Amino acid sequence: MPHTSPPATQLQTPVALRRDGIVRLAHGVNAPLVAALRHPWVESIVRLSAVEDALAALHHLLSLTQVRARVVRVNDETASTKTFVLQPNALWLGAQAGQFVLVQMEIAGRRVERAYSLSSRPGSRHLAITVKRQDQGLVSRHLHDAVKVGDVLTISQALGEFSMPADLPGKILLLSAGSGITPVMAMLRDLQGRRYQGDVVFLHVCHAPDDLIFGKQLAAIAGEFAELSLVVHYSATEGRLTPEVLALEVPDLAQRSTWMCGPTGFMDVVAAYWHAQGLPAPLFSERFVGAPLLPSSAPGTPVQVSMLESGSSFTTLGTEPLLVQAERAGLSPKHGCRIGICRSCQCVKTSGTVENLQTGELSSTPNELIRLCVSMARSDVVLAL
Repeated sequence: MPHTSPPATQLQTPVALRRDGIVRLAHGVNAPLVAALRHPWVESIVRLSAVEDALAALHHLLSLTQVRARVVRVNDETASTKTFVLQPNALWLGAQAGQFVLVQMEIAGRRVERAYSLSSRPGSRHLAITVKRQDQGLVSRHLHDAVKVGDVLTISQALGEFSMPADLPGKILLLSAGSGITPVMAMLRDLQGRRYQGDVVFLHVCHAPDDLIFGKQLAAIAGEFAELSLVVHYSATEGRLTPEVLALEVPDLAQRSTWMCGPTGFMDVVAAYWHAQGLPAPLFSERFVGAPLLPSSAPGTPVQVSMLESGSSFTTLGTEPLLVQAERAGLSPKHGCRIGICRSCQCVKTSGTVENLQTGELSSTPNELIRLCVSMARSDVVLAL
């Protein structure tokens, strides 16, 4: 018997889908339900956050608004680097190679967020983040020391514009150093999955063989991917990868569209050489470094900052970003990078004037999104926090 859909006017019961043993709410239910829960009249009776808490109590992956992902595997890549393989819930919309996600968690009573590039191939069943442990890194230490298989992480949708086009160039260079290998590894896997027929060079710089992230995977891909030339430069024995050495390693550099990720100093040197030589091929890079903060235009002026939801307020003299001032006042706004990149601290300024400390621009636009870590109050300000 042919299947017929019910008439559009017929009320349909929300469907729970079971996929790979994980209960997921059907996509079509979420948007209207969330909109209804955010209606002022409904919100006065039940808050969306309470509904989210109830769903999480039923099953740790259930959510109307959040991408939650269960850790299904943890791989040791090097002594200080681990890959966390994640199974996301049905709200995950997928990613392009080179993009990143924000990992959100609570550590010692603080809500924190950090950006991590995806190292998995787009379209794969699982997604993966590869994290190098930083001695002073709150989140990386927590991931390495406390997160285990079966735990659930809250992540954002994929973000960032560091990606390759659908129409690929004939010659490609994937250039990385240190932990900057993670997004370009996803790109390499994507090229292999797309059966790329062009010419690709993958050049990675690290200190020594023990520091090579994805060593076994790279060797396996090189054995299967005939179009790939794999070059690993060990700085401990070969010295720094200078632009001159790069030109020797990749003689046709000027003809290769290049995607690059690594430490800021490494990328600055390559970019300066690229522009000084006037190389015609495009150079794309991924940086997790914010623009430097400019001196405030009017420090020392006392203003009042008020929070709509919590009812809290504090006075600031306009000498530090709003995020720092709020923390000094005993508040704990959500934040991540603290340098204006990840937008974790983004919130709505309903009224008042703020100064963007990266650009020096003043804005008095009501109901605009601002980033607390790079914004300074220049008048009495009301925030939707």
